[in-house]
Amino acid sequence: MCAGMKWVLCALLVLVCVLGADVGKAEAVCPQGCFCTAAVVDCSSRGLTTDTLPSSFPASTTELRLHNNHLTALPTGLLDGMQALQLVTLHGNPWECDCAVLYLRGWLIKQNNDALKRNVSCNSPPSLQGRLVAYLSEEVVLNSCNYWLCDLALASQISLFIFIVVQAILLAVVVYFLRHFSQLSIDAQRAAAESFDS
Repeated sequence: MCAGMKWVLCALLVLVCVLGADVGKAEAVCPQGCFCTAAVVDCSSRGLTTDTLPSSFPASTTELRLHNNHLTALPTGLLDGMQALQLVTLHGNPWECDCAVLYLRGWLIKQNNDALKRNVSCNSPPSLQGRLVAYLSEEVVLNSCNYWLCDLALASQISLFIFIVVQAILLAVVVYFLRHFSQLSIDAQRAAAESFDS
């Protein structure tokens, strides 16, 4: 029985080692659509959007190139687990400085690289175009979060007004036809009564 237990323990140990090796390999896998050499992950000029951006990068990455894409924001926590990261290039992306940019802003504030901070600027909304993301105040960013709500509220008001106008027109048409039908009914009854009398 002891020999059987040793065999089971050895099998479990081998399994743990194999799984551990697979996890290490998974961490080192180059994200699809990017080019990797050593600890450099190059995802620049790939037409990536915030939705098509890889969800993770190898933990051993020292340089991450994300410049010249169509990124409008970075997913929250994307860069947090990359302890070896020394350089990130983010310029040439149309950053939207609304609520979604808060993670990128917070991450940039923690960086000591002034050149990096100077290369990441807002593309929208128009009131913030050209402003550096890292130097936006939290109040300005939070205020910009609501700029689309005004458009939505206006669209809702216009839709409601159109709905009310259409309902009023339909009601007027129904009333007209009811009156017309009522008049026809009265005329028909009168005609029937006259023909009965004669």
